[in-house]
Amino acid sequence: MRKGYITVFLTLTLTLILSLVFTVIEGARISAIRMKFECVADIGMNSVLAEYHRELLEQYDLLFVDTSYGGRRANIGNTEAHLKQYLQKNLQTEGSIGSSMGVRDFLAMSADEVNILQYSIASDEKGAVLKRQVTDYMSDYPLGAILEKINMGISQLEQYGLDKRDVGAERARYEAKIDEIGLPEEEVEEGVFEEVPLNNPADVANATRSSGVLNLVMENPSQVSAAKVNLNDYISHRTCMQGTGICKEAAAISGQTNELVFQVYLFEKCGYYGQEMDKSLLKYQIEYLLAGKDLDWENLESVAKKLLVWREVANVIYILSDSAKIAEAKAMAGALAAVLMCPALLEPVAYTILFAWAYVESLQDVKTLLSGGRVPIIKTAADWKTGINSLTNVRGSLEADSGGRGLDYKEYLQIMLFLQNRDQRTFRAMDLMEMDIRRTPGNAQFRLDACFDTYQARLSVASQFGYAYEMTRTYGFY
Repeated sequence: MRKGYITVFLTLTLTLILSLVFTVIEGARISAIRMKFECVADIGMNSVLAEYHRELLEQYDLLFVDTSYGGRRANIGNTEAHLKQYLQKNLQTEGSIGSSMGVRDFLAMSADEVNILQYSIASDEKGAVLKRQVTDYMSDYPLGAILEKINMGISQLEQYGLDKRDVGAERARYEAKIDEIGLPEEEVEEGVFEEVPLNNPADVANATRSSGVLNLVMENPSQVSAAKVNLNDYISHRTCMQGTGICKEAAAISGQTNELVFQVYLFEKCGYYGQEMDKSLLKYQIEYLLAGKDLDWENLESVAKKLLVWREVANVIYILSDSAKIAEAKAMAGALAAVLMCPALLEPVAYTILFAWAYVESLQDVKTLLSGGRVPIIKTAADWKTGINSLTNVRGSLEADSGGRGLDYKEYLQIMLFLQNRDQRTFRAMDLMEMDIRRTPGNAQFRLDACFDTYQARLSVASQFGYAYEMTRTYGFY
């Protein structure tokens, strides 16, 4: 009978031990499920980021994931499907050593739901998401000398009112004075009188204003790029897809967007006249940022006109302070027959000559800049290139000059770009990126507003043993 007591005791003890063992095993299963979920979530979300757009990185050093994955349909649902696939592949045991030996899966997990809650599209917040990446990429770039030169140029521009003074209206006032005075008449036959022709050399120079700047300053205008695009295909001319802006985590880690840094980045990645890039669809990309036209010619012409306006104001300021040039203009005006017969015409005619002379000098400046030379914002007598006789032969008097002092074409462009509306500049920059990426194989439908760099996802998994877990994580390039 005593032996029976021992058997019952061992049975009860074994029950307790087995209960403890099974509890420990089940606890281990729960911990393993949680740990595997953490690992698989990390692998899966990083795998999504590993699908960054290769061409965008190669050409522009930007890390974004294209939600179209090279197709026509851009949708964050595509990324959710990719993420769920990565989770499932890392959760399943099929093909593993254990499964080939008939060992049962201890965790039996599967991906349940994947929902992307937030994501930062490149064009969100008027391009701030894209510019945040640019700021991070350019964080070590030395900006001191560039900033100093741009600030100095802008200071002179504002000091002399180059962007505000209307020299055309001033010139028109002197021309109106000539009309008010009227030309003298001489008798050509008995009782027949005709006006004495003024033959103002300024009129010859001013007649070229309608010819277009590039036609006047280019040695061979036919060599200017004729590339053309359909702007309606690009981001600045269409309604953008929207994300959720810059995620808080990315904003906390990354620096503030710096517009000057963004501008320096654009000059690193974009071409302009004289420094074109083979990869680009539009050859004069910086000029496109400034003008926004669909033709290379029109963009370059627009920038050349702007340069001509600035240079004409600066040259008028100088020439009206140069007593020697004023004396030359008065001597030329005084030699005209009409002025000899009507001395009151002397001053207005002389000033129209001075304004025309400043215009011809400005054409020379634009030609110098496009030829790789330098032109100071405000000149001295030593910097003046054209003579007064150039008024009667404008095209023939302009000469290419790759020397000089002052600012070069790139530095004038930097000043223009810094003064431009920042949102306009940003979206046109994204236009250029789309133009260039679409030229690469497999990217004909590429659009930046389909690309994200940071995302937040809610993931859930289930186990055949009755367990289910959920987590929310944020991952991105920051």
